[in-house]
Amino acid sequence: MNKPDDTDLIQRCQNGDRNAFEVLLVRYEKPIFNAAYRMLGNTEDAQDITQTVFLKIYEHLNDYDPKYRFFSWIYRIAINESINCLNKQNRTESLAREPATESSGPEEATSAGQQSQRIQSALMTIKQEYRTVIILKHFMECNYLEISQILDISEKKVKSRLYSGRQLLKDALQDTRRG
Repeated sequence: MNKPDDTDLIQRCQNGDRNAFEVLLVRYEKPIFNAAYRMLGNTEDAQDITQTVFLKIYEHLNDYDPKYRFFSWIYRIAINESINCLNKQNRTESLAREPATESSGPEEATSAGQQSQRIQSALMTIKQEYRTVIILKHFMECNYLEISQILDISEKKVKSRLYSGRQLLKDALQDTRRG
């Protein structure tokens, strides 16, 4: 059986099919959580943002413009909610724990966890506008057009922020090696 596409599911949701919304939730819950987690560096906050995003999606599904990809629309909501959370809390915390990774054994898991923690810690030291494009490009695997749509900025600005963000991240990672 073929998986229904987002457009079909959205239409079914708009017609009152709660099961269709559940399919969307299952499909996008992990990517939304991961985006929020990378933005915030905190599991509990990322879980809260994920819930808020799906609540907003459910409440505003009729506002969705089908000329854009559904994926871009919900990522934009997730990024905006994450930014709002950061602005509210105005903080940069270290990680308490990492999301589970798939690896071969304990050594790989430990090494991958340490590497992931270094990257996450370094990400949390750079400005949110650079962090956002890095997360969308490298962790969420969005292309320039998708990032442009999600953030409502030009592709040229995406490329510029990505270049600057990578330089800042590189410097931050080098600082953590020295320190």
